Amino acid sequence: MAVAITAAVTTLAEAEQRFQLHRTEAEEFFQEWCTDLPQLTDGEQTGLRELRRRYLYQRSQGHLLENTVTLLFASPLLTLAGFYDPPFRLKTEESVQITLEDAEEVLQGRLDVLVLRDRFWVVVLESKKTALSVWAALPQTLAYLMANPHPEEPGFAMMTNGDDSVFVKLTPSPPGAYNVSRGFAALASDQELYGVLRILKRISQVVGMP
Repeated sequence: MAVAITAAVTTLAEAEQRFQLHRTEAEEFFQEWCTDLPQLTDGEQTGLRELRRRYLYQRSQGHLLENTVTLLFASPLLTLAGFYDPPFRLKTEESVQITLEDAEEVLQGRLDVLVLRDRFWVVVLESKKTALSVWAALPQTLAYLMANPHPEEPGFAMMTNGDDSVFVKLTPSPPGAYNVSRGFAALASDQELYGVLRILKRISQVVGMP
């Protein structure tokens, strides 16, 4: 029986139980968000300041819908991070499914944005409208990362509602483990947004290496 991921995985406890995951806080597990981060060029910093200016203007008009957050905030970040250039490929609204071994159930969902290198999933982008906490995306994001066709490789995700952004790393091979970065608040300062791009560029370096 096929069930929508959004209906089957609504809480973090459900995600951890269904996919046999646990959160690890071992410092060495998720170094990509906090160590060896590349510096930004003057042009990248200028681009981020313009991105933030536009975002703050649109945000001042009220809450933004999910598609608007992706278009206005997330997509320009992926551009600046180089994920629209070789060797990466982009897919939007990509359908995925997960077959649970211990249940006669298939979970189905649709990714907002998927960045790939060959067949390897590089970054899953999960956007939420600004009225929702970015943390509301975590159960669904874990489910999507579990659909990675290469369970021997770690998967990365960026969750954002525009106001706040959080990065996730997951290793699905048993025993499955994941951890998250701190939250970055684009509304707070340019420096917070610089941090988001530096992490994206670091991930692109790690997974883009031959």
